[in-house]
Amino acid sequence: MATTTSIPSEVRSHESLSISAPELRTGTPLPVSPSELSPLKPNPIELGKTLPLKLLEFFRRFPPSDLYAMGPQRPAGPTGEPTPEKILLACTPLADPTYNPFQTWKNPITGRWRPPMFSLRRQAELVKKAMKYGVAELLPYTNKMPWVKAQKREEQGLRVKGTGAGEKVKGKAWERTVKGRLEKRRRAMLEMPKLVQQWKERGHGRGWKKWPK
Repeated sequence: MATTTSIPSEVRSHESLSISAPELRTGTPLPVSPSELSPLKPNPIELGKTLPLKLLEFFRRFPPSDLYAMGPQRPAGPTGEPTPEKILLACTPLADPTYNPFQTWKNPITGRWRPPMFSLRRQAELVKKAMKYGVAELLPYTNKMPWVKAQKREEQGLRVKGTGAGEKVKGKAWERTVKGRLEKRRRAMLEMPKLVQQWKERGHGRGWKKWPK
């Protein structure tokens, strides 16, 4: 006589399972938590290992921030009696959290302009390296950014006289008159049979003054 194996009660009933019966029948996939669906965020430590030394040194001195100025900076001068501490704080651009090393800075005490800490050549080098490693958005504002150049090109054009809308290059004298001269030659060739007939009727050139030019 064959023996029958009894099915445990916890398997027979769905009460102990967290999945409902319709999900078991239709094979509906279980919901995934949002943490499992969210993309992996780049690890700053791993990103720092891949950056070149120049970019690492720059970000160490000027960490990424949205406070950097977008143009020439004119900080306000110290109020009240100028103490040595206020004068030092006002004359040091690095003390200003909005200081952009890619832009000029005006000394609030002396009124003199200070050139950018990084020259245009060094700015271009940093932007090229940052574009290569995908961190150009972390740099302060500079005219060397590709999107800034594209925007200026779209607004101002090539900035070459004669290349704008409704303009043309002056050119040489023969270039400016070539169109009229070619048209004059074309009309002369079309009227050549009539001119030859007149030349024959008037004695084959005797006293002829109407030579085409």
